[in-house]
Amino acid sequence: MRLLSHLFTAGLLLLGCLAVGGMLLFDHYSKDLPDYSYLKDYQPPILSRVYADDGRMMATIAQEQRIFVPISVIPKRVIDAFLSAEDADFYQHGGVDFQGILRASIVNVTKVMRGQRPEGASTITQQVAKNMLLGNEVSMARKVREAILATRIEKALSKDRILEIYLNEIFLGNRSYGVAAAALNYFNKSLDELTIADAAYLAALPKAPNNYNPVHDHDAALTRRNWVIGRMLEHGKISKEEADEATHEILAMRVRDETETANADYYAEEVRRQLIAQFGEDEVLKGGLEVKTSLNPQLQDMATRALHDGLIEFDRRERGWRGPVTHMTSFVGWQQQLQKLKQPAGGEEWALAVVSGLKESEAQIALADGTRGRIPWNEIKWARRQLDEDSFGLPIHKPSDVLGTGDVVMVEPVKTGDDGKAYPANSYTLRQVPQIQGAIVALDPHTGRVFAMSGGFSAKISQFNRATQAYRQPGSAFKPFIYMAALDKGFTASSMILDGPFSYDQGPGLPLWQPENYEQDFMGPTPLRVGIEKSRNVMTVRLANAIGMSTVAEYAQKFGIIDKVEDMPTFLSFALGAKETTPMRLTTAYGMIVNGGKKITPSLIDRVQDRNGKTIWRADQRECTGCQMLGWSPEIQPPDIPDTHEQIEDPRTAYQMVSIMQGVVQRGTAARLKDVGFPLAGKTGTTSDSKDAWFIGVTPDLVAGVFAGYDDPQPLGSHETGASVAVPIFKRFITAAMKDKPAVPFRVPPGLRMVRIDPATGSLATIGEKNAIWEAYIPGTEPQEGQERPVLDGSVTGAAAEGASGAYATSATTTATPPPDASPPGTTIIMEGSPPQMPGGSPSPQQVPAFKAEPTTVPSGATSATTGTGGLY
Repeated sequence: MRLLSHLFTAGLLLLGCLAVGGMLLFDHYSKDLPDYSYLKDYQPPILSRVYADDGRMMATIAQEQRIFVPISVIPKRVIDAFLSAEDADFYQHGGVDFQGILRASIVNVTKVMRGQRPEGASTITQQVAKNMLLGNEVSMARKVREAILATRIEKALSKDRILEIYLNEIFLGNRSYGVAAAALNYFNKSLDELTIADAAYLAALPKAPNNYNPVHDHDAALTRRNWVIGRMLEHGKISKEEADEATHEILAMRVRDETETANADYYAEEVRRQLIAQFGEDEVLKGGLEVKTSLNPQLQDMATRALHDGLIEFDRRERGWRGPVTHMTSFVGWQQQLQKLKQPAGGEEWALAVVSGLKESEAQIALADGTRGRIPWNEIKWARRQLDEDSFGLPIHKPSDVLGTGDVVMVEPVKTGDDGKAYPANSYTLRQVPQIQGAIVALDPHTGRVFAMSGGFSAKISQFNRATQAYRQPGSAFKPFIYMAALDKGFTASSMILDGPFSYDQGPGLPLWQPENYEQDFMGPTPLRVGIEKSRNVMTVRLANAIGMSTVAEYAQKFGIIDKVEDMPTFLSFALGAKETTPMRLTTAYGMIVNGGKKITPSLIDRVQDRNGKTIWRADQRECTGCQMLGWSPEIQPPDIPDTHEQIEDPRTAYQMVSIMQGVVQRGTAARLKDVGFPLAGKTGTTSDSKDAWFIGVTPDLVAGVFAGYDDPQPLGSHETGASVAVPIFKRFITAAMKDKPAVPFRVPPGLRMVRIDPATGSLATIGEKNAIWEAYIPGTEPQEGQERPVLDGSVTGAAAEGASGAYATSATTTATPPPDASPPGTTIIMEGSPPQMPGGSPSPQQVPAFKAEPTTVPSGATSATTGTGGLY
């Protein structure tokens, strides 16, 4: 009896000690616990989504790929799947499931004896505490703190709120945080589209998402999914029939179809940069912004394809074949060898193939998937090896001159040859990633909305965006702004400019600067129009000298080609496009010309909304009274939205420039575009030594710019120009973009007089003149019968002046010859209306060009572009 008394006393003391110890332990681990009160109003970081103009997903920007979904709209089957798998008694316990801990302890004894990993007994509330507040440290201390926090969270938050946080926070693999993102990334479904089997698979992932990938770990993933389905049946969440059907459902990932997404890597990256610059990195990565862009997916695909094809065509023509990707020394396990090879950057859209045999007319190939095919001779014969910049090795006559058995090459399916004849099935063309790079931009000239943009051959090679980040010399593509300034100074399209030798003294000990034409010839007194059409360098320099390089810099600044006047030195070489700019800037500047001289700003983003759907920024800041009407009837007039774009150029001058640039397409350096079948204007550009090739083209409602060149500037080839490199790319794009579109003419502003003239001479056209065109003049400046037109020759000094004086007298004039009949010469149409007054005034109708040259010198230390090699075109 005394023994029992002692044992009872000892037991009480032990219990007391345990209680005190427990209290001390609880007090110890309760100190410095994280503040959980913020979970009441917690908003998890969610991804920002970027959409194309047609609503298709373009990109997501996030630190964690998460889409927040309130608990009230999460389907019951998804909730049931996760509760069955993770915490069946979630709505019964108070944060810690002691019965679950006991069950797990009994089961774990057996598992430990078998050498198996013990299972945990954490509730969903404990997982929230761990994931949100404590981290993943494996220790008994963390488990105690986790349990304490779980009980406190249960008292502060409702069960639904805890479950909402859990289902939106949990990492489920495949870059997916939360059930909504996982549903999209695994099955391309919204939550309400998930089947029982889909929901069960997602619920199988929290324990070890990387172990249950449906592609790489299919059997393990299927077993785990079916276990969750069994748990749902066991807890009465689904019927036996539903469980059987779900168990037999195929488990497979489903990615988004191409038609559901818009592919525009460079565009998306530029949007990301602009968003971070405006809203900050934290808001963009975590704030759940909804971003609507102006991207037109159809135009983007056309632009990307045009740029790709054009760069590949140039690479074949000028750089030849650089050899296979690698070479197989043995065909043993050739498929596995191909599958293990890494695709060269930029060639991801092509397939790798091994040359398995060679014939006189084709190379036989095999692809990694076992497909057998052929490369016809016509798809190989281009592959001569380049020796240096402008020379190639010996001509090739058969496939074995290029390829060898065992060579691994990149190929792309091809159906027809250059002659239009169909190839046999499984025919391929030989591919290689071009070394040349380029950019293409297409935008709306009336709003500045950018429809398409590609900044290089592939973002996999480099994310450097050559459309917005590459500053390159535009060459002759800059000339329209000099000629437009001259038109504002009183010159006309018929003004005569001397195309003859021109030189400047650069200073003591330096040679004379003598700009040359690309053709290295001179045309004598020539109409201003022809100076643009034929891209005459010497005429341009004379014109720039006459109006002054300070004026040229002002026009470059107001059209956004440069930021400020001081950015452009007043060297005459800069009249030939020596000042660097970007394709985006130059394309936008051309857009302002076709927009009637109204300023536009290029914009990729139309609207930005926050996570709650509130618009926090939009590009178009104009108020639209009447746009929110609930109904419409024929009697209601559409809202009148004002055009608030700043008028920076006389619309008449702008149209005159468009008209002159139409001549570039019809008779000039871009004549290969004359057959496109719709109104088109533009200008080519090539820099010294042919290092940069440009073409900027405009239609009445679309402007597109193309640039091509090496990232490390080097000659493209002695005969390569904007006409041979950039124009073909532009033509591919614009013909696709304008297919089935109506041929809308360029809009003519009021206040112009249209006169039929001979474009080659600038004189009034005679009756029956086949080559006559309608030329636009400000009334009073058009050519008159018998009128003498002075020739601008500019200031010529040094030896060149002596050589020029014998060819063209400085007082040379031309006289318009009247028609042989009594009819009035030419035909005139006056566009009625008063043009808007420009800041500083527009040229008066009777204003005569001031042909006195403004002194301009080229100082010592001028750029190499001042050497006048005749490479600007």
